[in-house]
Amino acid sequence: MKPSLQLKLSQQLNLTPQLQQSIRLLQLSTIELNQEIERIIQENPLLELSESWNAKSFEPQESTANDIQQDTVADEKNTLQTDHDQSIDWFESGNSSHNAQNEEYEMPQLAAGPLSLREYLNQQVSLSQVSDKEKKIISLLIDSLDDDGYLKQDLDELIEILPAELGIKIDDLNQALMYLQHLDPPGVGARNLQECLFLQLKCLPDDTPHRNQAIEIVTQFLDKLASHDFALIKKHVKCDDQTLRAIQKLIINLNPKPGSDFNSANTRYIIPDIIVRKINGIWVANLNMSTIPRLNINQFYANILKQRHDDSSLCWSRQLNEAKWLIKNIQQRSITILKVSNAIVERQQQFFEHGEIAMRPLILREIAETLGLHESTVSRVTTQKFMHTPRGIFELKYFFGSHVSTDTGGACSATAIRALIKQLIQKENTKKPLSDNKIAGILEEQGIVVARRTVAKYREAMQIPPANLRKTF
Repeated sequence: MKPSLQLKLSQQLNLTPQLQQSIRLLQLSTIELNQEIERIIQENPLLELSESWNAKSFEPQESTANDIQQDTVADEKNTLQTDHDQSIDWFESGNSSHNAQNEEYEMPQLAAGPLSLREYLNQQVSLSQVSDKEKKIISLLIDSLDDDGYLKQDLDELIEILPAELGIKIDDLNQALMYLQHLDPPGVGARNLQECLFLQLKCLPDDTPHRNQAIEIVTQFLDKLASHDFALIKKHVKCDDQTLRAIQKLIINLNPKPGSDFNSANTRYIIPDIIVRKINGIWVANLNMSTIPRLNINQFYANILKQRHDDSSLCWSRQLNEAKWLIKNIQQRSITILKVSNAIVERQQQFFEHGEIAMRPLILREIAETLGLHESTVSRVTTQKFMHTPRGIFELKYFFGSHVSTDTGGACSATAIRALIKQLIQKENTKKPLSDNKIAGILEEQGIVVARRTVAKYREAMQIPPANLRKTF
């Protein structure tokens, strides 16, 4: 084959460092953005936060997401450590009666801050009269609890993984568990829901109305209560409808997750990027200015750069350009978020007036075409960006969703349909709850054609049980 020279034209998109940074900043949440900026400032001496930013950071509504997160975590750690130290000092002093009478000793300080479940339980154990060995075994069980306060690990399995030299036997674990289950909050240390409810009922005074009957139902007929098999329960417990209602109310008021009030693992800090207000009868989106980092070029180093012309000035020039790119990209990020938010608010005016039931169908492509943006850009903008409204704080993505056609040729958003289903169930006769078929029929009468399985899917997504489990007597 004879070699030849050919000329070929082609188009190729190369992402410049500036464009790459712009895309990356756009998809970051407010908290992540501030963390990224903090990192860049440490690496680039030509960047600095303006003094106006630092001054306003002391105001709660003007605090940055990073400041809020760090200050909150630091406060909690300091408080927990202080409380833990105080409880140990108080226990080791061996003079609790004297401390209780001392005006300078403030007992409430032991629980002044938000304690975790394990710290709260260990604090109770440290003040008990059991032996040191028993305290260690109880603490071992406390460390094995999940966030809801349940002991999911079997004691036989736990004894196998413990070193033999500790000399802990299964009887020691059983005794420690019995002690743990008598601590506050009631129900802690339970191995299943049935035991959790039983422990809470046992903590009630003996003269609590229907206490013993509730214990019988929880220990023997909890599954029947969940499936609303009231006839069988009444037959075995020998009670009438009114009594069973009182027993059911007593059980329902128990806490199935005794450790949930202490669980802070899912704490999520949300700083809204957009604030929606009604101005002259129209809902309008505005930037939450406190979320926008106020970055400046450090003039001291910039002036040094102007006076130097050696090899090191090349590195400084690169950092100066990077600082300018970052400031420009942050400004562009804010402008894009505002443009997308205003487009959303403009189309969802009825939602802000009437709530979920008035949500209109909206897809990313509609906003992208309106603003002349790529659909992926709109997707990045609406992810982890939040809008503060009189109806609550919503992620921008919340306003998008699928739709269902109506008899009139229009469309109804899935969010609005879910709101309608929830509304119908809230108003139903609980003695004759609406089936999924019945709900679909009611929606069809309103011009919204939805299949029974779609109703079931939306109902389950809202964690609403089926009709047979919603029925009361």
